[in-house]
Amino acid sequence: MRSALPDVSRAVTCTTREPRSGEVEGVDYYFLGEEEFLARVDSDEFLENASVHGNHYGVLKSELRAKLEGGSDVLLNIDVQGAATIRERAATDPVLSRSLVTVFLCPPSVKELEYRLRGRGTDTNEAIEKRLTNAKDETAQAGKFDHMLTSQTREADAGRLLGIIESVRLDKREAILTNE
Repeated sequence: MRSALPDVSRAVTCTTREPRSGEVEGVDYYFLGEEEFLARVDSDEFLENASVHGNHYGVLKSELRAKLEGGSDVLLNIDVQGAATIRERAATDPVLSRSLVTVFLCPPSVKELEYRLRGRGTDTNEAIEKRLTNAKDETAQAGKFDHMLTSQTREADAGRLLGIIESVRLDKREAILTNE
């Protein structure tokens, strides 16, 4: 998806899960031990963090703020818990408030999600079952997002996401022009 959205930055999130084949430290995730992750939680370094599928995930404040203040559009790959936390924080953070647009990406069906998870070959049966159960609960939260995309192919998803980004950019330009 990154190649289809070259002018959009991706905030690299932290996780305590093990790297999957081909994932690169600092590119895909920052892979942290649980002790280091929890120390960063205690130091209030995360904009949001959650325990998902038995692992910890979080977005560092410094990672996001530097990109936003540099004028970049930033893509965060987070779950519904993280999105809810960021929405709450945006209510009191002007930089985040004017920047936040949420998109819920859902699978076409639970059966397709299971097919995709099993096709990766990286998760145990137990982990897949947990993800499927969580997906049903998360889908019920889709109405809280600004936009919803039903996942097709990576290329189609990236194209539709780019359409949303371009639309939001246009809306912001129009708002700026009408307020001058």
